[in-house]
Amino acid sequence: MITIQQAVDNFKKLIETSIIEGGIKAKEAMIRSSRPINNIHEAVKSDFIRSGIAEHRIHPPLGESKPELKLAGFIKQKNQDVCVSPEGYIPESEMMTEGILREATDYYGKDYTERTISVNIRSQMSSLAKNFDTLYERTIAEAQNLHVRCPKMVLGEVYMIPVKEYDAAAMINNEIKFIDRIGAVEKYIKSFQAINGRLDFTREDYKYERVCLLLIDFEKTPAKIYSSNLDLINDGLIDKNTDANMSELSWETFTKNILDTYSTRFGV
Repeated sequence: MITIQQAVDNFKKLIETSIIEGGIKAKEAMIRSSRPINNIHEAVKSDFIRSGIAEHRIHPPLGESKPELKLAGFIKQKNQDVCVSPEGYIPESEMMTEGILREATDYYGKDYTERTISVNIRSQMSSLAKNFDTLYERTIAEAQNLHVRCPKMVLGEVYMIPVKEYDAAAMINNEIKFIDRIGAVEKYIKSFQAINGRLDFTREDYKYERVCLLLIDFEKTPAKIYSSNLDLINDGLIDKNTDANMSELSWETFTKNILDTYSTRFGV
């Protein structure tokens, strides 16, 4: 099992080693391989296990990237990044009767799906401002897909972005440099605040029960993980008078909040 700090440092090492050895093409190939982001998957699984979840309930298993649970929502069936399956429930295949997937086979069944915790894990390492709208819309759509069909389902989102992007021009020469211009840090905080904390399962299906926004300074060694407004303000990443707030998006309470919400919904 690994900590989130170890996972982020492993991510940094893989990215930077690929840049030194092969420049920008090697870095892009490394990201496509999913090896860097799989470290964050392992940190999420590890934290669930440290919080008392039995290993046999974690999908994919610790240390593996397969098999994933392919859960059916209102619009599509999709492999989920990390799931915690419900204790005492057995998947029961059923024919779906509504939505775009009408008459498709759900191999787990609605009851099992609704009692499964699902956590999406994503990262965006470049063009943070340029690609924001598309990425944000996709994030919302993932929550809606499952919540429309399974309103009580507990969903988490771990989203990692750098506070300083790697310099693409320097990568051409196999060099590791960072763009001094700070990307859309405050915009990301406010935007993920808006879809965080779905406590009432009868409404706001576009929200996640808990979002973790991992803001990372990869220029530092070890990589610095920001968990509070104070650190961000001190490092000049957000204005001291901002109404953006990291307190409910930090890693430290992510797993606890997910499990507490699950216990409230399902009484276990």
